[in-house]
Amino acid sequence: MEYFLSLLGFIILISSGNFLVKGSVSLAKFFGLSTLVIGVTIVAFGTSAPELLVSIQAAMAGHPEMALGNVVGSNISNIALILAITAIILPIPVNRNSIIIDWPVMMGAGILLGIFGMDHNLTSSEGLVFILILVLFTWFIIRKSRKLNISVTVEQENIPHSLRTSILMIVGSILGLAVGARLLVDNATIIAQDLGVSERAIAVSMLAVGTSLPELVTSIIAAMQKQTDISVGNIIGSNIFNILSVLGISSMVKKMDVSDQILLDIAIMLIISFVLLLMMIPSRKGKITRLEGVILLSGYFGYIIYVFL
Repeated sequence: MEYFLSLLGFIILISSGNFLVKGSVSLAKFFGLSTLVIGVTIVAFGTSAPELLVSIQAAMAGHPEMALGNVVGSNISNIALILAITAIILPIPVNRNSIIIDWPVMMGAGILLGIFGMDHNLTSSEGLVFILILVLFTWFIIRKSRKLNISVTVEQENIPHSLRTSILMIVGSILGLAVGARLLVDNATIIAQDLGVSERAIAVSMLAVGTSLPELVTSIIAAMQKQTDISVGNIIGSNIFNILSVLGISSMVKKMDVSDQILLDIAIMLIISFVLLLMMIPSRKGKITRLEGVILLSGYFGYIIYVFL
């Protein structure tokens, strides 16, 4: 029954996150916000909403390893699983901005997480630092893109849903996210106890992959349609948002303990991020190749085996 309820929680989380993005984008268009602002704020928040709700629920329920493991595991799986599978399907072009802007922010956020966690705590003040950095990063991206005339205003006639429908979609999805997160965390805890493994092991594997399903599905579809040019930027952006937003908000809601095992997971996340940089540096026509995808995927499976053994 626990496995069924966990699967149900996953399904509710993913579908609610999808409806949250659609409703939020529709609402933003209604108020005339640019597609750029929608992309770097609302869509980013919506795709990270499953991680956010699961982490908050886990922290409130007294399972900090599950809250932290979910985020760190999601960041590892985003690169070593999702990006790897996408590259294996079709080599991924690398945008210069991903190397000189996005990657340094992702790496910096990861290093800062490791520094904050060295005293085995994540406090509300440290969470506030994460949120402030996210606000500054978002402001920088919007400002830079407007200078390059990337921003495009959405016309009123392109609004997909009415104001009332958009609000109902947002409210319904938030409720769905809360229910899905509760089902997932509670039953994942029971599964961990039944299997005799740590909550961290469940969090960095099952929870992490489950809450990363939106990115996985999107990336695979993009690869199948030969539209992989946005994959690296989306993955790095998701990882930035996971640390700065999800852990920022979660630690502000409740102080979280950081175990030595989670610190080791953070170190592995940083190593994988550095390996990604080596693969991104312009060479071999500036693409992440199929072979590099296989290397990343092999590293991911090795990490999962290590976690459980």
